[in-house]
Amino acid sequence: MTSSAEKFGRALGKAVRGAATVLNEDKKDPLIFRTNIKDVPKVGGLARDDGWIDTQVQFLIDKTSADADHVVGRTVLRPGARHENHRHRNCDAFFVVLKGHGMIYTDKGDTPSAEGDVVYLPRGCWHGFNNTSSEDVVLFWGLMGAGSIEDSGYEVHPERVRA
Repeated sequence: MTSSAEKFGRALGKAVRGAATVLNEDKKDPLIFRTNIKDVPKVGGLARDDGWIDTQVQFLIDKTSADADHVVGRTVLRPGARHENHRHRNCDAFFVVLKGHGMIYTDKGDTPSAEGDVVYLPRGCWHGFNNTSSEDVVLFWGLMGAGSIEDSGYEVHPERVRA
């Protein structure tokens, strides 16, 4: 024999499943996004005042290209190029040194970095990179939880911008 509580539980479960179906009716199925580094243009207009010193940046995946809530990018730093000390107040970040070596700006000073380094940066953590070598440095990086640089809460450290 089915108790009143069991009947109520079944009815409630059916109502919740029905509501979930109605709420999800307009949602599109997720679609894979694929691109190739060769097909993604370099970002123009990155200002020196915003910490971009002679960098070649590509936004491979972001809110605009893939409706993503994160950014995946690639940066090439020619010898002497750097990305000034900065932070992202609204998201975590990471970068991988795919090629070359240089110095990572940290809140504890500059630290040597080499090919193969994988660096995790919690939100609000000051960081940057300076190519102090005679070869190109290639970084693969991401912003987790922000679909654009603007959404990330990007800001350059006021005391770290170098001439």
